[in-house]
Amino acid sequence: ILEDEDVQEAIQFRIMEQSKNSSFHAEDVVKIVQSPELQEMLAARDAKLTISLRTAQRWLKRLNWRYGQKRNGMFIDGHERPDVTEYRNSLVERWLGEKGYEKRMVVYDNDGNIVSKPNGWGDKNHRFLLILVTHDESTFYANDRRNSKWFHSSEKAVPQPKGEGASIMVSDFLVPEWGRLKDDEDEARVLFRAGKNRDGYFTAEDLLKQVEKAIDIFESRTKGTATGLFMFDNAPSHQKRASNALSARKMTKNPCQGWTHHKDGEKMREGVLPNGQPQSFYFPEDHPTMPGWFKGMDVIIRER
Repeated sequence: ILEDEDVQEAIQFRIMEQSKNSSFHAEDVVKIVQSPELQEMLAARDAKLTISLRTAQRWLKRLNWRYGQKRNGMFIDGHERPDVTEYRNSLVERWLGEKGYEKRMVVYDNDGNIVSKPNGWGDKNHRFLLILVTHDESTFYANDRRNSKWFHSSEKAVPQPKGEGASIMVSDFLVPEWGRLKDDEDEARVLFRAGKNRDGYFTAEDLLKQVEKAIDIFESRTKGTATGLFMFDNAPSHQKRASNALSARKMTKNPCQGWTHHKDGEKMREGVLPNGQPQSFYFPEDHPTMPGWFKGMDVIIRER
């Protein structure tokens, strides 16, 4: 079940929410799976609708949860790790290098004043201007409030609501030139009420629909004369692979009829052989004994 990234993300989200304010146990995962939202998701995938306590414990390990006393440790930010440094340097080069992104942007200071403009031209056939579009997700709770304030000594204490209350997630796109990404008729913002008996969970498919709408609004605002550089963070919902993406997980060793990475999903796309030629992971439809079958890892590796 956890091979399905949407199901995994939904379970992880519920665990993260529940573990914020209380002690969390493996039994809670069993209850999460039995919740109406998860039951609906599992039923749509013809998956098993219940799990045992032992399965819940294995899932928690799979989702990088560990049982034990929470330890206090030294804070290490990891900024100087070789892989982090290499990635940071490559990003700086792409941004500030000789042909970097910034040379095609209008750059502003913190007060909104223009610091520099790009030296180039653009039209519908040559989009030189580059506009940064950043994605932002924020969650607000009904009981969000200030805990410290000035109050008169005669003021009586009033009971405050417990917990964070109902939440609402705001997913939006921001642009230095215009603020929020919108036009006269529409906006890219999405309001999502996550949780039981509400909107469910914000999945990668929801984000893709929002991005498509955001691109349409961007094209409308720029009249097709600029390119949008969309920037996202590394949230799990932003990292889902395509349904036909290459993956060795769950591959069978031997040929298998009808095998796909996801149940009832599309076939895995072609790989690339060491000589640069495409490699299909399925036998051709005119194969004498296994037409359209998945080749299996043994055959795939031998072909390489």
